[in-house]
Amino acid sequence: MGLVRDWNADAYHRVSGPQVAMAAAVLDRLELHGDETVLDAGCGSGRVTRLLLERLPQGRVIAVDASPDMVARAREELGGDADVRQADLAQLRLAPGEQVDAIFSNATFHWLPDHDALFAALAAALRAGGRMSVQCGGEGNVAGVHAAALQAAADCALGDRFAGWPRPWNFAGPEQTEARLRAAGFADVRCWLQAWPVTPDEPRAYLETVCLGPHLERLADDERGRFLDAVMARLGERPLLDYVRLNVVARRG
Repeated sequence: MGLVRDWNADAYHRVSGPQVAMAAAVLDRLELHGDETVLDAGCGSGRVTRLLLERLPQGRVIAVDASPDMVARAREELGGDADVRQADLAQLRLAPGEQVDAIFSNATFHWLPDHDALFAALAAALRAGGRMSVQCGGEGNVAGVHAAALQAAADCALGDRFAGWPRPWNFAGPEQTEARLRAAGFADVRCWLQAWPVTPDEPRAYLETVCLGPHLERLADDERGRFLDAVMARLGERPLLDYVRLNVVARRG
């Protein structure tokens, strides 16, 4: 099991407009009749889960996230409209007879280190013939942001905090992802990268909450403000963040 990140779910709910925009195309690729049971794999604060529920007037959503704060915020957001559960997706085990008809996921899989275990768990959760539509950070995602963060750490004499740091994200490429999905029992697999530049409405709050959370966890409370100042000085007040998304569509064989 990977280390569960300490998310600020209320802040994420406020600033996650870019993730909501990314999710629209992922939902469009998931063909639904409206009466299915769908797994939202990494539901976050529930904003995108609400969009999924709109497509399931007679259906049901099992929404899963590893973060306790995200789960609490999603339960507040969704009430009884979705079955919200806390679980590590790579270790997800649904009850016998509870297999879902489809899987949706947005902006989550890159936080999971073991994609082989993840895809095996998802295959077990999905009925034969069920479809999956996913988008997450892919190869090269926010590389410029992460480079600027390390340069900013050096600018404010905090570079030693990141020496030998094992990066907590897994930005995979399409070829290796296709191979892993096929090995886990998926068929009709298609994976591709897509550049998706983002200019957030609240750049500092967005970086603090979304992109740089793992960096900030390595710093003392009194170091975080000047680190963020240095990152903003590097990126500018209205930065264009170099997102690259990995898109996945597949069917359970």
